[in-house]
Amino acid sequence: MGWKSVFPIAILLLLSTSGCSYLFYPHAKEFTAKAKGATGVDTLVNLTNMAEASAKSAKGGKGVDQPFDDLHNQFHAIGDSICCVEKSVKEQPAYALAVTHNKELKTIFKRLWKFKDDQPQRDQHLDLFVSELQEMRQTLQTLR
Repeated sequence: MGWKSVFPIAILLLLSTSGCSYLFYPHAKEFTAKAKGATGVDTLVNLTNMAEASAKSAKGGKGVDQPFDDLHNQFHAIGDSICCVEKSVKEQPAYALAVTHNKELKTIFKRLWKFKDDQPQRDQHLDLFVSELQEMRQTLQTLR
C-alpha cells in the first residue's frame, strides 16, 4: 500500500475527528461534562460562564499556568459544543451570530496564546476574550 492509497484515508480520519471531538483536547470533555445543561445551549452558556471565570483568574499570570490551561480547555469545549446543539436551534438566525462569536473567540485566543508570556498584552487579550464571551452568552440566551 503506497502513500497515495493511505493519504485519502488519513484525510478522512482527520476530517471525521473535527467538530464534536475531544481527540486533541481531552480535558475539554471534562469541562463539557461539568457544564452539562438540559440543552446544548444551556451547556454553552455554562461553558461561557466557566471560561469567563478562568480568564479573570488568568489575569496577571504568565505562561500556561493552571487558570490559563483551564481557559484553553474551556475554549475548546465551547468550540466542540457549538456544533452539538439541537437542530431547531441551528435553524434560528441568532445561531449564526453565535457561530460568528465563536470564530471571533478563536481569533482572540490565537493572539492570547501568542502573548501568554508577555504582560500587559496577555491581560489585554484576556479582557477582550471576556468581552467576546459576554457577547456570545447574550446571543446564546436569545436561543433558549
